[in-house]
Amino acid sequence: AKMQKYLLYNSVDPEELPTLRELSTMEICKVWSGMSRYIYRQLLQKTAVEIGIGTFAVVPAHASVGEGKVLPVERPMFILSKPLKMFYNLDSEETKIPDEIPVVQPDFEEIAAETHFRHEIVEHCVQETLLCFAGALRENKEVEFSFR
Repeated sequence: AKMQKYLLYNSVDPEELPTLRELSTMEICKVWSGMSRYIYRQLLQKTAVEIGIGTFAVVPAHASVGEGKVLPVERPMFILSKPLKMFYNLDSEETKIPDEIPVVQPDFEEIAAETHFRHEIVEHCVQETLLCFAGALRENKEVEFSFR
């Protein structure tokens, strides 16, 4: 049900983004860097993090290391959710998260404590940013989402 709200039939109404309107760009970046550190910690513990539009996970991959040698490696990835891909008609290769990897939702309390924002602010900031992201997908806009 959580992901449903990112399947947009209409463009995003600024009314749906009250938190982003209140926060400065600096503050939004602060929330997301807290989010990014949280995700990083989970990935180090072999846990995937589902954020509504998709999941961050470390998945097994193969790296070719010269002369036909292949090395099994683990690669951090963001895997867009299947319903979202179908809804927005997006192409990307199927990536499966191994069954033994637990998947968690972000712990907004923990991120809030670390970033010194109220937990509602962190949660709404993240959700509204993802709404913007979904809105850009809907309108076929270029999106740059950089994570350290």
